[in-house]
Amino acid sequence: MSRYDPRGRVNRALLVGVSEYDHTAPDPQGVNGQLPAVLRNRTALENALNRGHVFGTGEVRALASPTPDDFTGALHRACEEARGLLLLYFAGHAVTSTSGNELHLQMRTARVLTGNGLPGSVSFSEVLGELVESKAEQVVVILDCCYAGNAAGVWHRFDDPKRKKHKILLLMSVQPNRCILGGDADVATPFTRETVRVLDEGGEVWLSKLYDTVKQRMAAAKYKAEDNDPQRPQALAPPWDPDADVLLAAGPITSWPDPKPSWFRRVVIAARKAAQRLGRTALSVLLALVATGAGGYGVLVLTGDSGPCEPPLELRVLTDPDLEPAMRAAADAYLASAANTTDEGCRRSGITPYSAGAAHVVTALGERSDPWQQPRDDVNPQRDIGPQPDVWIPATRADVGRAEEAQVERVFARLEPDAEPFAYSPVVLAVPKDLGAGLPPTGRSLKELVSAFKQADPKAEVRRPDPEFSDAALLATAGLYGDGADVRGAEQLVDGAGRPESSAVRLLCTLPEDDAADGRSAVLVPEFLLRSGVGCHSVTRAERTAVYPDDVPGLEPTFVRVRWEGGDKDEQARDDEVDRFRDWLTGEDGRKVLGEHGFRSATGARGLLGGKADDHGLEPSVPPADPADATQLDRTLELYGNAHGPGRVLYLLDSSGSMAGLWDGPSGGPGILKQTLKGLGRGDEYGVWAVHGLNGRTHTELLDFGTHSRARAEQALKTGKGGAEVRDAEADPGAALLDALAFMRERGASDERPQLIVYLGDGEDDERLSGDRLREVEERARASGVPVVMVTLNSGGCDRDRPGTRVAEAAQGRCLDAGDDLVPALRDEVARIGTGEE
Repeated sequence: MSRYDPRGRVNRALLVGVSEYDHTAPDPQGVNGQLPAVLRNRTALENALNRGHVFGTGEVRALASPTPDDFTGALHRACEEARGLLLLYFAGHAVTSTSGNELHLQMRTARVLTGNGLPGSVSFSEVLGELVESKAEQVVVILDCCYAGNAAGVWHRFDDPKRKKHKILLLMSVQPNRCILGGDADVATPFTRETVRVLDEGGEVWLSKLYDTVKQRMAAAKYKAEDNDPQRPQALAPPWDPDADVLLAAGPITSWPDPKPSWFRRVVIAARKAAQRLGRTALSVLLALVATGAGGYGVLVLTGDSGPCEPPLELRVLTDPDLEPAMRAAADAYLASAANTTDEGCRRSGITPYSAGAAHVVTALGERSDPWQQPRDDVNPQRDIGPQPDVWIPATRADVGRAEEAQVERVFARLEPDAEPFAYSPVVLAVPKDLGAGLPPTGRSLKELVSAFKQADPKAEVRRPDPEFSDAALLATAGLYGDGADVRGAEQLVDGAGRPESSAVRLLCTLPEDDAADGRSAVLVPEFLLRSGVGCHSVTRAERTAVYPDDVPGLEPTFVRVRWEGGDKDEQARDDEVDRFRDWLTGEDGRKVLGEHGFRSATGARGLLGGKADDHGLEPSVPPADPADATQLDRTLELYGNAHGPGRVLYLLDSSGSMAGLWDGPSGGPGILKQTLKGLGRGDEYGVWAVHGLNGRTHTELLDFGTHSRARAEQALKTGKGGAEVRDAEADPGAALLDALAFMRERGASDERPQLIVYLGDGEDDERLSGDRLREVEERARASGVPVVMVTLNSGGCDRDRPGTRVAEAAQGRCLDAGDDLVPALRDEVARIGTGEE
């Protein structure tokens, strides 16, 4: 392994903090207790990594008190997405097996049964199994839990025939067979607290430095594990070779003197006393003087949490995924501002920004405020979204109306929105500069702009984040759907197989992984992201030009105070700090930060709050579309859910005699179809027709149309007697396609579920798909709204004016032949319709 700098790569950090457990003592099956300090761990480490400039925006994900399925699912996604560095952090309860050979990480539902059963836990061996198969080049695991040191033994015993485990480095909070103390709610646990301090020191922080420094500081502070044992961090395996290390942070360099010298302490104490006598003006001067002489540390001592300062009140700010980077920057600026500093030089409040899917937040605040306070096994917003927010900043004020409309039963969260939004950003179609010629910057509907863009280049694609997570995507989808009369047709304008990215930030992060896809894809995103960009890559993205549809409302972030039933013990103090943050955010200082991130004024001509439009290829002023309508957004979500619910796929497999040489093996007709089944789930309906015969019935069923297990479907496609067989007959593809279009039209008449027809053949019978018959199939396909994928196993089947090409274009589908990367392409088309693995 060589010295590893992950900057510029696709990195992921998954921070798992289990602070809340469903089963705790005195329940005989419960874990030892709740871990409120772990909530501090998670937020502190998340903030440190985001400030460290190794992980970019959107690359650090925090997972609060997950179930085992939530954890393993998130871990699998991180392993699939990471290409550079993958960092996994776990804090929570953990236990070992009776023999001590296995470490079990206990998730929210953990219980301990008689006989050493451990439901609700995930073994560290299972975690290693995921990590070694990850696509990441380097993996760092940080464990802050009881028995963390036992992970090294699990690593050594892990069966690794492919010799992949050596890319995994471990940093552990305590030596083997030791428990650590759980801490309290006010501060992070010692190991994570010291880790965050080292990461925040600035400059380059390599894993070896982090380990050595944390170990020294914990020894000097004499931190204790349970039974009064010293708590000594461990690593696998120190010391590192100077040429074999991993960079974890590279923040701005600060000069941090040793806080112990008596002269410095005397200066700080004198400064505080002077500040108390002379007030804020003198304090500002003193801060500048102390910062000059002490490299900024004096500012932290005077304004931070150390010394006589009480722990500041913590405000929780929940926002939309696309807004989180800007809100985090605003929070960081506010925390260091004079507005958040007392006359004694202490912080008034801390702020924890976090985000969750917009539709899920609306549902939780509207229908589920009760289980947010009292979580249930089936409904737990604390787990799925995060802690109860003091402030909610949705991307559109219409979300407030949607949530309030849903508050029909007992309401435990009262929403108090500001009368007006504090910023604005239009939703734009961001088009690669090489493909954007001829598109007017404004004055047309989104559907017209998308259609014109795709017609200008047959390879052009349009990408959109998930409307269930991102309000920007939901607003764009409402524009695509219009009156909702042709949802299926609107969805066919949007490309991309499988589940879309959860936010515009994530979409802009992942597209550059494929230069070709990046260069041909227009994206539906908030305009401000084209200005501020996203920090998950340092690589060059395709340059894009903003096109402004006139029928899509823009983002209008709005400040909403959230009051919780029973949350009035510190209501006045919390109100004061919320008001102070609101005044700063909506005032000159906040507008400056928002301007740096590309936002516009919420009123008037919607001019940029900072910078010049010409410098960034943007329009100087943007006439806003009509405000978002809550009812329309709810309806759009319903239509989107229907259009992306369980799908229907009908396969037509040419089984005529000419297919004999293209039948067996994974590259034969049945084998190709079998490889696409992973895109289909148990809720999807699908069937397979064997196409053969010229008179009367032109096909027979290999697999009846309905829902199926994977095993049953694969058995139907097994070649040989009793399965998929080549017939001593010719085929009539035109007649079979007409039958298939009629069949699917009947099944899709009452809903908007996605549908697809796949025809796979060798092109030998194309003479029967010509002339009037071809025109008839084209007309029927064009009117059906059902996409058709025409697959030809020989070359040239998708040349211009070939029958397969014409049918696919008429049906807004796709034509594939032997010149394409056929199996992955067809699998992607099926995955867009189905709900399976892809």
